[in-house]
Amino acid sequence: MLVTQQPVLRKFWYAVMEMSKLDAGPQPFMLLGENIVLWKKSDGTPAAARDRCCHRTAKLSKGYVEGDNIVCGYHGWQYDCSGACVKIPQFTNEKIPPGARIDTYRCQEKFGYVWVALDEPLVPVMDTPEEGNPEYRRIHQFDEAWNTGALRLMENSFDTAHFSFVHKGTFGQFEQPKPEFFDIRETDYGFEAETIITINNPPQSHRITGSTEPTTKRHFKNQWHLPFMRRLGLVYPSGIHHTIFTCATPIDDRRIQIIQWLYRNDTEEQCPAALLNEWDVKVVAEDKVILESVDADAPVDVSRLAEEHMKSDRPGIIMRKRLLALLKEHGEKEVFSQAA
Repeated sequence: MLVTQQPVLRKFWYAVMEMSKLDAGPQPFMLLGENIVLWKKSDGTPAAARDRCCHRTAKLSKGYVEGDNIVCGYHGWQYDCSGACVKIPQFTNEKIPPGARIDTYRCQEKFGYVWVALDEPLVPVMDTPEEGNPEYRRIHQFDEAWNTGALRLMENSFDTAHFSFVHKGTFGQFEQPKPEFFDIRETDYGFEAETIITINNPPQSHRITGSTEPTTKRHFKNQWHLPFMRRLGLVYPSGIHHTIFTCATPIDDRRIQIIQWLYRNDTEEQCPAALLNEWDVKVVAEDKVILESVDADAPVDVSRLAEEHMKSDRPGIIMRKRLLALLKEHGEKEVFSQAA
């Protein structure tokens, strides 16, 4: 699917970067092929607009912030958060032309990140009970670009069959390619896949799992939220709850920004954030290598749903069916590249 050619995908919220990045001034980002600029207003909340001055097309991300407004670094034209040009330094008594304005986008902060919707969103950004709960801490993990499609990352996030092979260097058990339990339930937001699986537990992960045994069990409750967000609730026998949020924010048709954070019901002393991130960098690097080798735009064969040995493909097939239904509801057809 060419995500930039599906207008309905503009009607969702996407995490684009950590809020703290705006402390350095205006920041550029590409979302669904659209160049946008983000900045922090005087009250500390974020704003977003098209990264293009209407005067001479300079990138506003090369400018600076004054109060709530963004100022072009080329000639000093200043725009408010509605997109209207409110100051042209070269004008003295002249009236600012009414057409002097830029496109702006819906923008908010949540979970420590800036979220943007290019059009009126169909659903709000989800809530989660861990946020603000004193029993949990939030840990930022990843904010980096990958050369793969958003749907590809989502499919991979629910594919239990790849653990034994892609992750054989970390937690995957090479001789056990099937989970002990797997079930999937469709919901209004997408679906929840529940899985129980035994994993390797090398010394590097002992403080993460809360166990020193060579193996341990993971109980997954893995939610897919349309179109490209995953909430993975993990529970270990030790009593540790480990909840991961992964956003496959589409930069364009073949690149994503992977943004990931997690919650833990333990303390920094019990398991330092640096240790968690060091281990997860290894795990996620295994995913990145394989995902950047696949076709970012290939269609999914929905006929495979009937094959018993392909149960691990069911989440990806349901994703595609739900996305196709969304496109149909909004009068769109799925668009692929010629290579697909």
